[in-house]
Amino acid sequence: SGPCDIFDAAGTPCVAAHSLVRALYATYQGPLYLVRRSSDSATKTIGVLGVGGFADSVAQDAFCKGTACIVERIFDQSPKGNHLDLAAPGGAAWHKDRGVSATEERLSVGGHPVYGAYFKGGMGYRNDNTSGVATGDEPETMYMVVAGKHYNGWCCFDYGNAEVDARDHGAGTMEAIYFGSSRWWGHGGGGHGPWVMADLEDGLWPGNKKYFPENTPIV
Repeated sequence: SGPCDIFDAAGTPCVAAHSLVRALYATYQGPLYLVRRSSDSATKTIGVLGVGGFADSVAQDAFCKGTACIVERIFDQSPKGNHLDLAAPGGAAWHKDRGVSATEERLSVGGHPVYGAYFKGGMGYRNDNTSGVATGDEPETMYMVVAGKHYNGWCCFDYGNAEVDARDHGAGTMEAIYFGSSRWWGHGGGGHGPWVMADLEDGLWPGNKKYFPENTPIV
């Protein structure tokens, strides 16, 4: 079973499922992400090698050979179609975000060669017109997989649920997972991070208070 099969079985189905690496459902056989190459601006959709399988990195390597490629879209594998495209300008950044390199982070997962999303400053994805995503104080669950040694101290590297107009509407108006070593808004204990924290807008929360020593760095 994939992660979203587990959520489905619990009666809490995925409403967004994004991965460059693998299918998140055992029966998924659709696209994972879209790459654009710099040489001629052509695009190619990268799917899975087989039903419920890993990304077809061989197809990407052939398409991107001799040129640079970025990831332009990350497809939502859930039935909701909440795909992630390059983030438009918003309240914190008055410019469109750049896409991650499609080839910088080569990995081997279970013996399968794949690529991760290696984020740097000014890179990001967003969808402001979602379907089925929790609003207000509706319950929700989220998770992300990160490279534990790739992070920074800026605000904020998040994956989650935010305002639909890319503006700051005040404390408590978003819910996202943060990973990094920022100490500006709140932080855990045990050194200089990195910590997993909740970004709830206008604040990073390592626990039920801004300084939460029980939240120790992931090293």
